[in-house]
Amino acid sequence: MYQIISYLKHYFRSIKLHGVHSPFVFDLVTKCFNDNHVYPEYKLLEKYNLNLKESAEILTVKEFGAGSKVFRSNERKVSAISKHAGISLKRQQLLWRLSKYLDFQNTIELGTSLGKATYAFALNKKNTVTSIEGCPATAAFAEKKLRETGCQNLKIINDPFDHFLNTPIGFSPDCVFIDGNHNKNDTLSYFEKLLPRVHNDTVLIFDDIYWSKDMTEAWKEISSHPGVTVSIDTFYWGLAFFRKEQEKESFTIRM
Repeated sequence: MYQIISYLKHYFRSIKLHGVHSPFVFDLVTKCFNDNHVYPEYKLLEKYNLNLKESAEILTVKEFGAGSKVFRSNERKVSAISKHAGISLKRQQLLWRLSKYLDFQNTIELGTSLGKATYAFALNKKNTVTSIEGCPATAAFAEKKLRETGCQNLKIINDPFDHFLNTPIGFSPDCVFIDGNHNKNDTLSYFEKLLPRVHNDTVLIFDDIYWSKDMTEAWKEISSHPGVTVSIDTFYWGLAFFRKEQEKESFTIRM
């Protein structure tokens, strides 16, 4: 019910394109978000998703954070995870477009799951993807499936998010996609630990910002942080930018 009410509020709060006065955000929406071109990479994403949908494998999943709203058992079919818990094809396509449009060279993903988002990022061959997954069985499965695609520009690390973020990584990421541990305290903790590692053009993408009231509160704190100059609420995602050349602005964009 919270998500339904939040979506209705978001729908009526969202602005039309002519209300976007930031040239950066206007171009991002028109040239990337609303890009209707059908790219060859979309077929590869569909093929990967179909492979997951048809998988008969069963994983013993180790839960972290808020847990699942769908599954009651830790024994889960890959096909069911793909259907109920995986990122949609539409949002996979958008991740790929973002990777190309913003010219990501290094991406960190917190929450590999079955590798759907990982693959979308990795289809940009200039982008090196480091994906972190806390569940050993899920990490092993995703790595196997992603290697089968032939992508060489990715690495899956089985590690709790906190441990990874407390370890030097040797580079400043262009993008961090945070999709895991859907609770306020953990999300804010990840944000604080990422802050020293971002550069002027880094974007942090927070998944499921309306998962719960706590997650929405976390997003509001993140978007109001003085270091975040541009924040975009698309309902499913919250995007935080650190572009020092821009005045601080927040946008609610209907996708």
